[in-house]
Amino acid sequence: MINNIGKFKIKIFADGADKKSILLLAKKSWVKGFTTNPTLMRKAGITNYQAFAKEILAKIKIKPISFEVFSDDFSEMERQAKLIASWGKNVYIKIPITNTKGKSSSALIKKLSKEGIKLNITAIFTLLQIKHILPALSKKTPVIISVFAGRIADTGKDPMPLMKTAKKLLKKYPKAELLWASPRELLNIFQAEKTGCDIITVQPDILAKSALIGKNLKTFSLETVKMFYEDAKSVGYKL
Repeated sequence: MINNIGKFKIKIFADGADKKSILLLAKKSWVKGFTTNPTLMRKAGITNYQAFAKEILAKIKIKPISFEVFSDDFSEMERQAKLIASWGKNVYIKIPITNTKGKSSSALIKKLSKEGIKLNITAIFTLLQIKHILPALSKKTPVIISVFAGRIADTGKDPMPLMKTAKKLLKKYPKAELLWASPRELLNIFQAEKTGCDIITVQPDILAKSALIGKNLKTFSLETVKMFYEDAKSVGYKL
């Protein structure tokens, strides 16, 4: 069993928008790239999208990093995608699988991919969505297919069979990588690797648990008992 986060074959990307955390994780050899999204940026208090992105890219020039368009109009998405792509050679443009009206982004994906713009197709939940966009992908342009396995699991459905099938669907696309998105726990890294995913993007709070990999469970049990005891003692509970 893997007992060190650096031993995984799957590429671990850090997911977030906290500048300090991103730059700290960029120094870790086992962090192979980064992903962001507008929701994470809003939570981090970022108000100037371009200034934030360029600040990060001034420090991270090789490891891939994904920035998402934020328009609901496809022509504006295209303009934003091309602008963001111009900020760095390591930039991937996150394009949602549909807009908020449910209209497919496949035509835009086809145009951008053909023009050589590296894409990260995001918010994918079904195999049908993957099958729909595959014909739009240029086999010469790198692309990340982000399947939200964690959110699929939130519905009570095991995402592992879907991810295994998704990996098979991408076999004919040498530049395409399958990404396990929205993990909920450290175990998901093991699951993602088992299904053949190329990448998993993980938020810092989950990455912080990496020190627990391979931990002796008997020792962990005793530590937990002591924690409960000390917490009760510190409050001074009495019956």
